[in-house]
Amino acid sequence: MKGREARRRILIMGAAGRDFHNFNMVYRDDPVCDVVAFTAAQIPGIGGRIYPSALAGVLYPAGIPIVAEEGLADLVRTEHIDDVVFAYSDVAHADVMHSASIALSSGANFVLLGPDATMLSSGKPVVSVCAVRTGVGKSQVTRWLSCYLKKKGLRVAVIRHPMPYGDLAAQAVQRFATREDLVSEHCTVEEREEYEPHIASGSIVFAGVDYARILTVAEQEADVILWDGGNNDFPFVKPDLALALVDALRPEQTDTHHPGETVLRMADIVVIAKANGAPPENIAQLRQAVKRLAPRARVLRGGSRVTLANSAQAKGKRAVVVEDGPTLTHGGMATGAGYVAAKATGAIIVDPRPFSVGDLAKAFDLYRHLGPVLPALGYSDAQLRDLEVTLNAADADIIVAGTPIDLAALIKTKRPILRATYDFEDMDEGGLAAEIDAFLVRRGLT
Repeated sequence: MKGREARRRILIMGAAGRDFHNFNMVYRDDPVCDVVAFTAAQIPGIGGRIYPSALAGVLYPAGIPIVAEEGLADLVRTEHIDDVVFAYSDVAHADVMHSASIALSSGANFVLLGPDATMLSSGKPVVSVCAVRTGVGKSQVTRWLSCYLKKKGLRVAVIRHPMPYGDLAAQAVQRFATREDLVSEHCTVEEREEYEPHIASGSIVFAGVDYARILTVAEQEADVILWDGGNNDFPFVKPDLALALVDALRPEQTDTHHPGETVLRMADIVVIAKANGAPPENIAQLRQAVKRLAPRARVLRGGSRVTLANSAQAKGKRAVVVEDGPTLTHGGMATGAGYVAAKATGAIIVDPRPFSVGDLAKAFDLYRHLGPVLPALGYSDAQLRDLEVTLNAADADIIVAGTPIDLAALIKTKRPILRATYDFEDMDEGGLAAEIDAFLVRRGLT
């Protein structure tokens, strides 16, 4: 096998999150292994960077290059790669194996690192919130949990799955307690979508690149750690209570994507999210799936209550709808909460496609499943300008924003923006609140 005479040559496939964490946990200080490169996928603009030596450690004085995934086969061959490590999430099982086939046909092994190898241990109780797909409603459940625990008099730290799309060394450890923190950290729209609602509810959010350091900092401010998962990944911190969300509007997608099926099989509690807006047959289908995949898990129903601010202004008006970006793109949803809110209040939906410019126009070509809504792309200033231009060009009276951020604070529009917000609510007697109460008793936190 190649590399026997020297350090094993490793290539890590990722999307600026799980890939860096796996490196930090498994490879950074291992003198037997040489990580040659990371490849970048899913997120625009994250390739062409260097994982800096300040994070990579003494074995990598020049850092590690981050290159486009499209050149995977050639890279494996020319760099004599021994192991290709797959390290990103919300990927269809078949697509994972297509990546495996490229690696194998090029002569390398294909590796998936599991929870025991990559989870950190905390000295504080940890509750994790994960899901089988992007866009199921993890963050609204985490916000509900945070508020519930704080009412019990507990200090809560939310640790969010990473989204380091800028200066990686500067983003090693991030703490978000105010909107000003979002500005000073130059957060993208996607980052704001995850951090801003937590901040608005009074929670402190920790994120970044080096999760061992992040966990140490968060533990100093918390009685309980809440892991707010990204995409459908499993946690970076070992949970004492693992929640997995399944989507009542996508009942067929419980075991179709990696590593969502893993998340479901690991769960202590499964929450059927959006159950208030789904037919009974969907709920029954999900219960059967959970019984098959996670037979020891407690199954609960949860609702997603959508509220449109100033809803009277929407009735009969032409509305262009902006939705949470990742939910629509690699999450695979055609529409989101903004569309639901606009339709429920009697607005007339305007198809934004004819008015879309730049990367937004490209998104409609790339993601053919999209409905008549705009994904809130904002990984760069140019994408924010595309969004602003598109919204101002649309033949509409109002803008309905289903993205969880204050869009009006980032762009200037000619039309009023009505915000659609969504919040988790227990639907079962003795539901999630009772499970959390029992957990606190077990951990001596009452």
